[in-house]
Formats: sequence, C-alpha cells, structure tokens
Amino acid sequence: MTNNQKGSGSPAAQYAEGVITTTGKGLGFVSIGEDGDRENDIRIEAGLLGTALPKDRVKVLLHSKTPNMQQTGEVVEILARAKNTFVGTVEVDATPNGGQGSTFLVPQDTRIYVDFLIPNPPLDQKLNGKKVLVRLKNWEDPKKNPEAEIIEVIGNAGDNETEIRAIVLDKGLALELPQAIHDEAIALHKGAPTFIAEEIKHRRDLRKVTTFTIDPADAKDFDDAISIQTLPNGDLEIGIHIADVSAYVKPHTAIDEEARARATSIYLVDRVIPMFPEVLSNDLCSLNQGEDKLVFSAVFTFAPNVATDPKAKAIVKDSWFGRAVINSAKRFTYEEAQGILDKGDGVFYNELKTLNFVAKKLEQQNKDEGAISFESEEVKFVLDENKKPISVYRKISQDTNKLVEEFMLLANKKVAEYVSAILGKETGEEKGIFVYRIHDEPKPERLGELATFLAGLGYKLPLKEGRVSSRDINKLLDEIKGKPEEGLLNTATIRTMAKAIYSTNNIGHYGLAFLHYTHFTSPIRRYPDVMVHRLLAHFLAKEIVPKEEIDEYKRLSSHSSEMEKLASDAERASIKFKQAEYMSERVGQEFDGVISGVAEWGVFVEEVETKCEGLIRMNDLGNDYFIFEKEKYRIIGKNTKVRYTLGDKIRIRVKSVDIERKSIDYELAKA
Repeated sequence: MTNNQKGSGSPAAQYAEGVITTTGKGLGFVSIGEDGDRENDIRIEAGLLGTALPKDRVKVLLHSKTPNMQQTGEVVEILARAKNTFVGTVEVDATPNGGQGSTFLVPQDTRIYVDFLIPNPPLDQKLNGKKVLVRLKNWEDPKKNPEAEIIEVIGNAGDNETEIRAIVLDKGLALELPQAIHDEAIALHKGAPTFIAEEIKHRRDLRKVTTFTIDPADAKDFDDAISIQTLPNGDLEIGIHIADVSAYVKPHTAIDEEARARATSIYLVDRVIPMFPEVLSNDLCSLNQGEDKLVFSAVFTFAPNVATDPKAKAIVKDSWFGRAVINSAKRFTYEEAQGILDKGDGVFYNELKTLNFVAKKLEQQNKDEGAISFESEEVKFVLDENKKPISVYRKISQDTNKLVEEFMLLANKKVAEYVSAILGKETGEEKGIFVYRIHDEPKPERLGELATFLAGLGYKLPLKEGRVSSRDINKLLDEIKGKPEEGLLNTATIRTMAKAIYSTNNIGHYGLAFLHYTHFTSPIRRYPDVMVHRLLAHFLAKEIVPKEEIDEYKRLSSHSSEMEKLASDAERASIKFKQAEYMSERVGQEFDGVISGVAEWGVFVEEVETKCEGLIRMNDLGNDYFIFEKEKYRIIGKNTKVRYTLGDKIRIRVKSVDIERKSIDYELAKA
C-alpha cells in the first residue's frame, strides 16, 4: 500500500506499509505484498530501521528510485509489533571495581540486531549466562537499547530442557496446556461410554469390516485407519476413517479455544507438544486397536479388476462420506506392515497387498496428471537417557509409507471435490464456505531464473508467458534422476516453489495438480481438519453455514497458516540443535558433504549421512577472492577460477560448533 503526503513547497513524499524482516547486521527488507519475494521488497539500510524488529508491520518513507536498482527507504513508524516476548542469554557487564553493571539480553533470534537492556534484574539470582524469556517494555529511541523485563528464567544455556523450551517460547508458542483444558478433557472422557453408545445408534456401523492402522513405531495418537472389503457384487470397497474429534470437541469450549490458538501439534526431536490434551489425542479420539471408535469416514468403491489387472485404472465408482463407528483389528507400524509385504505372508497380508497394489496405481495416476514427485529425506535421532543424540539416521520411505499417503491424498481430494460440487450449485457466500489447502504457482521471475540456470546445464524448462506446468516439472525431475546434478537441480527447483497454505478461496493445489484439495485426515494434530469436519457435517446435513462461522473460518485459515509456519520453524530449530549437539562431539572429524546453499559469506554444506548442515566461510575456501554468482547458484575464485556450486560433492572437516546458536562451521578437508 502506498500513499502521498505533500509538504509545503516540496515534492510529495511517498510512503509504503508492509512487514519487515531484518538481519543481525541491521539490514532490513519490507515486503508490501504477500509473496515474500525479496527482489521486490524495499531495502532498508543499517541505521534506518528505526525501532523495527523482525515481522513488525511498519510505515516506510520511500527514497527516490534509481533506475535498475532496488527501491530503498527508511522506517518512520511501527504500526504493529509482531511480538513482545523474546528469548535470549543474559550478559552482565562488570564494573571497574568488580561489581555488577548493566544487564543485557542477547536475543536468541539472530535476525535481531540489538541487545535488550534489563534495567531492574532480580538481584537474588545469578543470571549471567542463563537463558530467559523477557517482555519488551519500551523502545522509542533507536539510539538506545530496547528495555525489557524478565518473565521467566529458563535455565542454563546448552542444557537440553533449556534449549528446547527456549526454542518453543521464542516462537511465541506454548508448551503446557492450562489445567482447565485437562479438567475439561477428563470430564469428556468420563462421559464417553454413554456418549459413544448413543452415537453408535446414529452412525454407519463398520465394526465388522477389516480395519487397521499403520503408523510410525513411536506414534501414540492414531487419527487415521484404513478398511477394505469385497462387496457381494465383486466391487472393492476401501474406507479411510478419521478420528471424529469434532464429535467430542464443540466450538468455543475451553479445549476448542486452546486448539484454535495453537492450530497444530508441534513435533520436536525429543517430544510432541499436542494441540489437544493427551486424554483425547492418545486415548478417547485415538483409533486404538480393539476399541470401538467414532470416526468421520470417506468410503470409496472400485471395480473388481482394480486389484488384479495391472492395466486397470484406480477409478472411484462411488463415494460415501459420513460419520461411522469402527473397531481397528490391528495396529501396524510401518516396519511391521512392510515386513509382511516383503515376506509375502503374515496377518492381513492379502489386504495389505491389495491396498499397496491400488495405492501404486493412484500414485502413478497422480503423477500422470502432474503431481510433482520431489524426493525428500527426513532425519531421525537416537537419544540416550539424557536426550543427547548418539546417532543420526535418515528415515527411509517405503511402500507402506506411500500406501498410507496415497489413500490420505485420495480422501482429502474427494472431500474437497464433494463440497466444491455443492458450493458450485449455490450462489452467494451466505450459502457456505470451505477450508482448502491451496498451493499457488511459482512466481514468473523465479521460474525465469530457474530456466536460465537450467539452460546453462543443458536442460530446458518450457516457459509459456512466465508459467510452467507441473507435468513439465516432473519431466525435468525424471530427466535428471540418477545424474550427478540431480541433487543440485532438485534443490534449485524446490526453491522456486510457493508455500502451501490454508484458505477459504480455492485456487487449487499446483504441486499435487489437484483442482480441489483440503486437509481432512489429521484432526488430532491439525485444527484446519477439525474445521473441515464441522463444515462437511453442515453440508451432509444440508445446513446453511451460519454467517458468524463463515467469518471465523476465514480468520482461522489465515491464523492456521501462520501457526503452521511457526511450528515448522520450531521443529527445524530442534533438529538443528540436536545436529549441532551431535557434531560438537566430532570436531576435527572428516565427512562427505554436498553443497546445499551459496551466499555472499560462504557455502552451506550438508553432511551426507546425517544431513547436518554447516557453513564454510569465505576465508576457509582458499587463498583467493571469491565472487558470489547468485543466478548460477555458485561461488567462483577470481584468480584460481575454482568453483563451488549448489549440489557439488566435497570432503569436509568439522571446524567448530556453537550449540547455543545451533550452528556448525565446516572447513575443506585437506587432500
């Protein structure tokens, strides 16, 4: 947003409003759009940030625009603070006579370029070196340090509990659920037997249909199950059954309000911070083996030959959506189910074999339609009794992982199609609304950069008016598979993609190549899925969605997207902490690495086996002046012409580790 303000006898001043991001060196970028594309941001030089902190909404005075240069400006007003609580480490200055001087907080967030002054620290505690949570009290003069007060002393820096708690609190997230929430959940649990008995009378009874869950070995909450049976006419019926959280959790109860605020469970390396109390997530709502459970189901019918004919398409003949009751006959881990498939024998082998056969067809059909198949790897840690990492390994995705994924995708897609068909027959927003999971197309300028980069390596990305189809992206990924540059091009392509978000405005899902998509399958850990269940119930009952609910769904969709990003940031930070902790025991050791990023200050390298990412600084690359070539994803020596390019394989040595900052420094291993 821009506006003009005229001063007497002077040119009209140009202003803009937007959200600022900052760097630890005091540089800022103000985004006035929603895409977060830094190339189009307003650049704020050091000293011109005012009192802005990361993600604040600010008003900017625009400088005169220089042709072919990025727009610059200066912050003149803070319109809204993004947050007022911060985590960091206390540093106490010593006075000349050895007494205690000023007390400062060095923020944990490396994007914050200023330390906070704590004017009245508690005198009865030894705070130096401790991690604390503070509240910003006052900051009006950018020439002075912001003032803050201590809310909580978290603990000693480097300690596991301290660092994990600090990660969560610094994102503005909460660890513990209030006691009132637990009390309400216990009351629901006590009344559950009577409630379930009454509910069963009004639900489709699927308890005699073969049903089981497949989850990670360490999972405690099971929110999806799959059923399979052959119908009398020979058709194959496959059901996806999802924990009916909304049957228990009613809108605006204490549990619901807390879940709305959190919007998602948080999966850290050493724990899960659940969105709902464990009495609900791990017990009452969880689809535990051998227990009658209330579910929201999506049941699909396929032709008989879908399970026997390799050439037969997995086409859904008929769909049923509604509330049901199931009883899971078996709780499989992914490894157990995979073992049965590999061995060709075991409990429910025939059912697993059929589901796997159909899932592979669904996967191929989705790919044929343009679903982008990026291969991603996840790291897992083995922790000792003190939660210290003793080994790191890469999680391998097997057939059973993809089996579950494909049927969840099918359910999410078909629920969205069902509701969209209803909304398509009605006019006017007052008739209803829906919560979609959307994924926008990549920005034309990013695709242009990618196409130029690919052309330099002999690959063509067919752009048409700045756009590219997801099918063409898949063709590229297939073309590079198994080649030395596969990792490089995978990374470069992923970085052009937009972020998937929640919205009541459906634009489709580019990455999956679905016109309609939602999140229906994980209501225990995602609040948008609870919203989808409530909306689906309205449409199945042919009810008009109340206006006040429509307004709530719009607001909560945006909020859920924001909270998802914060939770994801916290999850990544916990991984980086454990990776730094792991590598701190291996300083001086050598490893194989792959260049995962390039920047003006050096190259980022990911260790091959553990995916521990660290930085090789420019000074450690060799005796040369290195030039950063952004468009070519590389750094090149001015004199030696030595090149370090995204995706290159190199041998590295662990130089140093800063556990508190969760950073690893590598250096090139000597030949």
